[in-house]
Order: sequence, then C-alpha cells, then structure tokens
Amino acid sequence: MWIAAVLVSIVAGVGFVVAGLVAWRSRSGRLGFLLAAEGVLWTLYQLPLPVPREVAAVTVGAWPALLAHLVLAFPGGRLGSRVSRAVVALGYVCVVVMGLRQLAGPRASEVISGVGTPVLVFVGVSVIVLQVLRLRGSSVARRRLLTPVLVAAVVATALFVVWKPVAVAGGSAPVLALAVQTAFAAVGLAFLWSLARRRMDKSGVAGLVVRLSGEPHPATLQTALAETLHDPTLRVGYWVPESKGFLDVDGRPLAPAPGQVVTQVDRDGPLAVLAHDPALLENPELIQAACAAASLALENERLTAQLRARLRQLADSRAQVVRAAETERRRLERDLHDGVQQRLLAIPLTLSLAEAALTSGPERVRPLIGEARQTAFAALDEVRALAQGIHPPILTERGLVGAVHELAAVAPVPVAVSSDVPGELPVEVETTAYYVVAEALANLAKHAAADQASVSISRAGGRLSVEVSDNGRGGADPGRGSGLRGLAGRVETNGGSLHVHSLPGQGTRIEATLPCA
Repeated sequence: MWIAAVLVSIVAGVGFVVAGLVAWRSRSGRLGFLLAAEGVLWTLYQLPLPVPREVAAVTVGAWPALLAHLVLAFPGGRLGSRVSRAVVALGYVCVVVMGLRQLAGPRASEVISGVGTPVLVFVGVSVIVLQVLRLRGSSVARRRLLTPVLVAAVVATALFVVWKPVAVAGGSAPVLALAVQTAFAAVGLAFLWSLARRRMDKSGVAGLVVRLSGEPHPATLQTALAETLHDPTLRVGYWVPESKGFLDVDGRPLAPAPGQVVTQVDRDGPLAVLAHDPALLENPELIQAACAAASLALENERLTAQLRARLRQLADSRAQVVRAAETERRRLERDLHDGVQQRLLAIPLTLSLAEAALTSGPERVRPLIGEARQTAFAALDEVRALAQGIHPPILTERGLVGAVHELAAVAPVPVAVSSDVPGELPVEVETTAYYVVAEALANLAKHAAADQASVSISRAGGRLSVEVSDNGRGGADPGRGSGLRGLAGRVETNGGSLHVHSLPGQGTRIEATLPCA
C-alpha cells in the first residue's frame, strides 16, 4: 500500500508539472504557473520536510485550495465569476486557518477544527456544483475541452470531501487516502491530456488541405472547418465588394447566431469571416492554422458566393424588369389611347369637315385645315415625348457628358459637373447612367431642399462610376420611393450596384457603379 501511494504521488506531481510546462509553451502562462505550482506543492506535501508542521500546513498544505483555484480557472487561467472567486478565497482562508490551529490551545484548536472542517467540505461541494453547472451550460466545443478535467476534478473533490473529515479527526483510512491520491493524479493527467489534445488539433489541420482538394463542393469547406475546429455551429461568410458585406455560400448576408463571435480572415484585404463558438478564442493558433490551410479554398468559395449573390441579384432584377416593362407597356398604351390616338382620330374628322365645306367657299375650309395641321403637330410632339421616355435623343446627339451638362443647366439649383470618361460607352450603360443623374436631380428638386449639388462621372478599371450629391435635408429611403427603387433595379439589371447614403440633415449621396469593359 505504501509503495503504491508513493508511486501515485510521484505520478500526480509529475503530471501537473508537465502539464504546466505544456501550457507555458502554448502561451498560457497563468494556467501553466498554476499547474506547475500545484505539482510542486503536492510533491512537497508528500515529503517529510524539516520545518514545523504549522508552516508546512500553511504552505505546501495549501494544495487543495490551489486545486480548486486551478479547476475553476481552467482553461483560461482566470476565475470567470464572483461566485468562483469567493469560493477560491474561502478555500485559501480555510486552509491557512486550519494549518495554524495547532498554534492555539487544545480548546481553540478543537473549535477551529469543528468550524474549519465543515467549511472545507462546503468549499469542495461548491466546486462540484459549479463544475456541474459549468459543464451543463457549455457549448459543444467548450464541453469537449472541459469534460476530461471537470469529470476528474469532480471525482477527486468528492473523495477529498469524504476523506478530509476523517483525516482531521485523526482517523486512519489508507484505502480512502490512496483513492484521493489516485483521483488527484487523474486530474493532473486530465489537464495534460486536454492541453496535448489542443496541440494535436493544431497538427491535424494538415489533413484539411487534403480533404478540401478531394471534395470540391460548396458545403465541404464550412463542414470541414467545423469538424477541424470541433464546432458544429461554425458558419463561413465571404467578402463580396459589391454588397459591401459578408455573404454565406448561398449569397445571403451572414448573420451570426446568438452567442457566436466573429473572426475575420484577411488575404491582401478582407477574404472571409468565421462565426464560431467563443471557446475557440482560447486556442487562437488553431483558428489561424485552419484559416491559413483553407485560404485558397476560402478564396474559391468567396468567388462562388459572389457569383450566387450576383445570380440572385440578377433574378430579382429580371423580375423587376418584367414588372417595370409591363407597367411601362400599360402606361404607353394609356398615353397613346388618351393622347396621340385621340389627336390622330381628330385629324381625319377635321379633314372630312373641310372636304364637306369646299362647296361653301375657301373661307370655311381654311380654319379647318389649320386646325388639322395644329392637331398633327401636337400629335407629333406627344410622340416625341413618348420616344424620349424610351431613349433620350440628347444622348444620341451629345453623348453622356453633354446630356448630363444639359440636365445640370435646367436644374433648380447650381450643379457642378466633373467628368472623366475616355472612349465610347455601351448604349445601355450610357442610358442607365443618364437616368441615374436625371432621377437624382429630379428628387433634388422635389424633396431635397438643397441649394447646391454636384455630379461626378469617371471611368476606370472597366467600370463607370456615377455620383450625385447635394447638401439638402437628407433622409432619402430607397425602400419608400418607387423612383430610387426602380433606378436600383435598372442599375442591377446592367450588372452594376447602386448605394444611397442619406442621413437626416447631412444631404444625400447616390453612388452607381456600372461595368463598361
């Protein structure tokens, strides 16, 4: 029995010290110090030291309180709540008081033992309860890290709570003492296993590259990262510049789940984000290694997400175009019926009257012919107006820059125009850009209450940028106005994007970007 107790004590002390060194090398300095200190105190407690028993009890005999501190602070090395800090502080005070009880008289020593032993039992029970609650409230990723240590600690604490009153009372329970020592050694080995598994997880990232190269389908990357990082809740979002945000693989904006944290992955700029369990932040090197191994796949998936977002945008734009085309067709039909058609019908009627009046003399015919001529001119003007609504003639005559200057000239406020548009533009891009400026200046006249505005048109990198800004009241909302909403649909149909920046009291800025390579 004595030899077994010595071997178990050695294993326990060495296990804690080695675990402390592993934690120290893993840049967990506070946790490493606590582990190493626990191993040293336990080892010294098992040896016959040439110091008074009171001193040994207060110093190396503090290992139970330090163990409670260590278990409650795992894995970050810090106590996370006021309750855990209070329990640890009570444990340290109780150990000191129990160690110094022999300095008091027999009566006082008996009183201290009578009070201190229940307090020690209370501390042990509190540690068990806190660990059970902590384990039940943990996520999958954190539970995987905590389970070996917390289970071993609960068993060791329970045995200690049973053994300590017997030891204080002077009783002899060698089997129970050996069980406490064995359980304590298991706690040290559990710490060592948890820390070693974190390092093994990092070394296992190499298999991620092989898996991604062998299974190139959209769901693979997120699934592989979730399994590598042992977090089934993990989700990946990819940076899409046109959306100015992170989208999931289906092209929808990424929304982290409650309780998740976000880690950004950069590669010559924003590349992706991982929405994951906060427990992974305790092993940041694992996240960095996994993201580095999957960076190429992340870039490919980012392009896939961008394409899906563009396809979704294109489908929405097509639906808007169909609706807009149907609305425009009905408007043209109504305008032709109510305006041009009526005027054209009036011309032959007027000419018939003129023909009938020929026998009465030219004095009655001349006004009728003049009326028919005026009606024909009016019908021609209405046809021109309808045609201009389909394609502005000024674009054909003067080009985009000239047409924009014409719009600025008739605007109700001074408009500064700057342009840098070398070469010719595709007709559809030119028309869309013209309508962006026209709609923005029309809104300025109707809603902005501005006294100045500016228009900037530039072409670079195969894209045409149009920006219209004013110093008006702001507060424009594309979701409430059909004009801006329809304009956004027209821009997106041509493969571009439109953004409206309009804070109340800070003016409005409309930015449109169109591909024109």
